[in-house]
Amino acid sequence: MKFRHLIIIIFSLFYSTIYAQKATLSGYIKDSSNGEGLIGANVYVKELKVGNQSNTYGFYSLTLAPGEYTLVFSYTGYERVEKKIVFSNQGQQFSVELKPADSELAEVKVTAKAVDENVKSIEMSVNKIDIKTIKRIPALLGEVDLVRAIQLLPGVSTVGEGASGFNVRGGGVDQNLVLMDDAPVYNSSHLFGFFSVFNPDAVKDVKLFKGGIPAQYGGRVSSILDVKMKEGNTKKLEVNGGIGVIFSRLSIEAPLIKDKASFIVAARRSYIDILAKPFLTGNNANAQFNFYDLTAKVNYNINSKNTVFLSGYFGRDVFGTGFGFNWGNGTLSARWNHVFSNKLFLNATSFYSNYDYLLDSDLQNKRPNDSFRWTSNIVNLSFKPDFTYYITPDNTLTFGGQILSYEFKPGQAVASSIGEKREFGQANKRGLETSFYVGNELKISPQFSAQYGLRYSHYDYQSLDGEYYNRIAVPMSAQNPSGYVLQINKVNSDQVIASYGNFEPRLALNLTLNEASSFKASFNRLSQYVHLMSNTAASTPLDVWTSSTNNIKPQIADQVALGFFKNYGEGGNDYEASVEVYYKKMQNQIDYADRANLFLNPYFEKDLLFGDGRAYGLEVFVKKNVGKLTGWLSYTLARTERKIEGINNNEWYTSRYDRTHTLNLIGQYALNEKWSLGANFAYITGVPYSIPVQKYVYEGIAYPQTIPGTRGNIRVPDYHRLDVSATKKNKKGLFGKGTSEWVFSVYNLYNRKNPFSVYTRPNETNSAQTEAVQLSIIGSFVPAVTYNFSF
Repeated sequence: MKFRHLIIIIFSLFYSTIYAQKATLSGYIKDSSNGEGLIGANVYVKELKVGNQSNTYGFYSLTLAPGEYTLVFSYTGYERVEKKIVFSNQGQQFSVELKPADSELAEVKVTAKAVDENVKSIEMSVNKIDIKTIKRIPALLGEVDLVRAIQLLPGVSTVGEGASGFNVRGGGVDQNLVLMDDAPVYNSSHLFGFFSVFNPDAVKDVKLFKGGIPAQYGGRVSSILDVKMKEGNTKKLEVNGGIGVIFSRLSIEAPLIKDKASFIVAARRSYIDILAKPFLTGNNANAQFNFYDLTAKVNYNINSKNTVFLSGYFGRDVFGTGFGFNWGNGTLSARWNHVFSNKLFLNATSFYSNYDYLLDSDLQNKRPNDSFRWTSNIVNLSFKPDFTYYITPDNTLTFGGQILSYEFKPGQAVASSIGEKREFGQANKRGLETSFYVGNELKISPQFSAQYGLRYSHYDYQSLDGEYYNRIAVPMSAQNPSGYVLQINKVNSDQVIASYGNFEPRLALNLTLNEASSFKASFNRLSQYVHLMSNTAASTPLDVWTSSTNNIKPQIADQVALGFFKNYGEGGNDYEASVEVYYKKMQNQIDYADRANLFLNPYFEKDLLFGDGRAYGLEVFVKKNVGKLTGWLSYTLARTERKIEGINNNEWYTSRYDRTHTLNLIGQYALNEKWSLGANFAYITGVPYSIPVQKYVYEGIAYPQTIPGTRGNIRVPDYHRLDVSATKKNKKGLFGKGTSEWVFSVYNLYNRKNPFSVYTRPNETNSAQTEAVQLSIIGSFVPAVTYNFSF
């Protein structure tokens, strides 16, 4: 017998001895009140002292030897369930429903997770906020808002009130991948940034990845905001809603087939224009300024191995009188969950996403011979299979891939003047991104665990208009501050003009010191093939999304983070604390030449400048989870810089997203069974701003002039604000059914006029002099009252 045959036989005998008698226990952990799968619920085997957590759909898997075991199912805010089972070597499916705890503790818990998850989880630079907590944070005009809530977390900020989106660890708004049921949302804001597109009555789970990003995520270089929507109550009819100062909302969920199929429909509509209509006259009589959105989802549990989901979102903002402006997102996601075996789980997702806007100077068709109309959109189609293989309770393998197509129509305009039409705009583009990944989470010992993986992404760029441009360097001048001109080349629309490929390694480590403390470390590389063209500090709905091209290289970010995590208190995690430091290096960052013209400019690529970026900082997070008083404190010390060829003499300068200090303090106090109070205080260092330091005077009028080397030469004054709220629970709900509450709130309690920007202009009394002017979006306190109901 050959030696290698002997080795194979010995290995086979060893494998069969160790594993042949083992089988897999799996099932779903759900909420008994509505049938929703519980994300991250715990299952623990008492006798073996091993356990696992449920995935996004409530599915869990454990590999055990035959025997009699006591299973403990738990989830914070729910009653613990213990079940004794006799487990055979044939494998078994065992699902359980947990009952929400009938106690005040369930109401004030900040997060729904295991007592020691903050310490023992492999995750770092990840924040989860329970939707109950979000609903208790004092908000503008009393309306709960998910995006504004995550801005209270360490490492997250915004350039100011009224700015769309958010910034994470020095990144731009476009560097965050915002997912709604796996479909990307390109503009996450309503009302120019004051509210988000997420209806809180339809949100199930919110998770923000700032670092240590697993291999299944990609496409952006700063963060992933993963929002999962409710699936609908499979037990009974449930109605939730609210009536507020600026908009009202209503959600309805109910079973289609009890315990097997259900739906949820949630809608919102603002009514500022309706309330103002009696007071509008003349050209403003037909003014429109509102937003609305509709979220819907249906699911069907075909059998124990197959579940299908279909969800969609459509939202729009409308502003205008005779001049019209509207924008909106539309998404549609179809998902299939399939259990191949007790060890192998599949989630396959297909989605469609569309973001578009319209600018029309003549909505009422009063001037057919003199008008202007501008349209733009970006469309995605995708298929994404994700597999999870539960090798053992301590070893989980994930793998999958994605095909994602982009169609960019960045701007097409038609201008009519005296009956003559002129069409102009930017070139239409197409992109195809394909990716594959594999990741493994392994508990090497009780003290040490690792999550590692590799993602490969590939991108092809095509022109849909039969031409593309090459940048050619020329001497810089006042007329051409970028130092480039473009050469036009003809090409077939199906020809690939540029291709890029990137390997993206991921690594996260956890060294558990004891039951209450651990050290964590992570590294990830991320690539981004789409870019938002905006040369203002705050993005607007009119900003243009464009593809990586032969001139615009993909953005790449490498980030390393280290953290110490500690829990305190008699309950194990009455208090949680963490300290993280991070360093992020970014390649192919985009900035703009002075006086860059992005407005429907087909040759905008010549005004782009490229270089490197870096961001580094310290984040502190302390949270109180239990008792009448709960809340958290977050503090961030950070620096974000760019080094762009042709700007500031090619030296490092502070980015427009740089915030040196960010402090947030959030508190929620349960006064009694009827009343609860909330408050949050925010302090943020002002953002860098560019202001002209020279002027020239022509015919008695001063004109500010920017000179090289002065990018980001001042900071706007610091931002600080205090919000308060009081919530009163009523004995009866709407029409005497269910429950209801009144929420009274005051935003910006002490009337702070926080600066949004600073700009220069000719002095109003002496036009030969210039003056600096501070712009505030909200310059006073804003009281509000909201009535919420549920039955």
